[in-house]
Amino acid sequence: METVIRNGIVVDTEPEPVVIGPADVRIRDGRIAEVGPGLAAADGAEVIDATGKIVLPGFVDTHRHTWQAAIRATMPDATFGDYLGRVLGELAPAFRPEDVHAGNLAGALECLDAGVTTLLDWSHIQFTPEHTDAAVEALRASGVRAVLGYCHGGPRSGLAAETRRVRDAHFAAPGLVSMVMAALGPEILPEDHALEELETARELGLPVTAHLGGQGPESAARGLAFLESHGHLTPGTTFVHANHYDDEQLKVIAGAGGGVSVSPIDEMTLGIGYPVTGRAQAAGAPVSLSADTVTCAPGDMFSLMRTAYTLERGRPGGAGLGFTTRDVLRMATIDGARVAGLGDVTGSLRPGKQADLVLLSTATLGMAASYDPIGAIVLNADTSAVDTVLVGGRVVKRGGRLVGHDVPAALDALAAAARHVTAALA
Repeated sequence: METVIRNGIVVDTEPEPVVIGPADVRIRDGRIAEVGPGLAAADGAEVIDATGKIVLPGFVDTHRHTWQAAIRATMPDATFGDYLGRVLGELAPAFRPEDVHAGNLAGALECLDAGVTTLLDWSHIQFTPEHTDAAVEALRASGVRAVLGYCHGGPRSGLAAETRRVRDAHFAAPGLVSMVMAALGPEILPEDHALEELETARELGLPVTAHLGGQGPESAARGLAFLESHGHLTPGTTFVHANHYDDEQLKVIAGAGGGVSVSPIDEMTLGIGYPVTGRAQAAGAPVSLSADTVTCAPGDMFSLMRTAYTLERGRPGGAGLGFTTRDVLRMATIDGARVAGLGDVTGSLRPGKQADLVLLSTATLGMAASYDPIGAIVLNADTSAVDTVLVGGRVVKRGGRLVGHDVPAALDALAAAARHVTAALA
């Protein structure tokens, strides 16, 4: 039950990203037990040689529609309106439960393959109980640490009862997969319907993640006022695409204990707005990164980190030049864990936390001679550098290959789902 990762270039992220240097990481019973140089391995312990590799906490994605792995690149040049019409209006209704399973499994494996060990699956494909059961089953089968963001898609009359069923049937006991309410919220739904979502979440003890602040300043202000007036501006609420809040409104969100999820690529390419990354950080809110959807964006954290970093540094007049690679790595790890409600579980190398780790190879032409490991993670690494991945101390990728899964079978199922769902596009 013990593993020692030996002689890695260790990077921790709490309270701030720092290079510890050549060191070892001891894992016991799935948790980080000790970090330091020259740790002795107990008899029978597994030893992973990390010489020449960067060892860091696994990445955390706080907002991904994982089921959409089955319709990748269907909308590469879309606007937000195009996305809503085609993806949610036309393609989503064609998904059968087996298509949801295929998309969620392949999408979660894609995360693990790229070093994303924790995923908030913002799942608005819950048309029937069977769709939901398939989504949860796939997340569990993948081995990723996941939070199911349950967004009720059936008749409104069943919202409270079905949300309770999902919680009781799948999340009665702690495990690798947990649950929050993915609320469509007051900027998308009529206010009485949005309030029913929020009241259901409160009754069931579920934190809320919602698209709030992405539809213009007036809509953002109205939605925030709605939350405040009804007592739902509460700690642990995640504001997705919060680009249209002003600095004072962001301070209100931060003061209430809210977090922000930034999808930098989608927000720019879909026309949702300029990412709020640095402004939210300055307001004091924990800021995280997310892929959102692979229908029109990549699904790896390296792309997200670089985009967020570049857009923030490139603000007019040098306003973002104080934003650093350490800032963006923190958002991709410990602050992502905090936004997902898992800050005490993962996101850093603190002893006692779950051993969710990534080993990046530096033995490539793109990573060799890396003087600053944090700079190299953010600016130089890509998915080809992801050598080894652990979730809860269990190795899920070793030597550049996923282990414990029939990947060709997962790809075949994904291809079958894609053919079925996209048949109308031919």
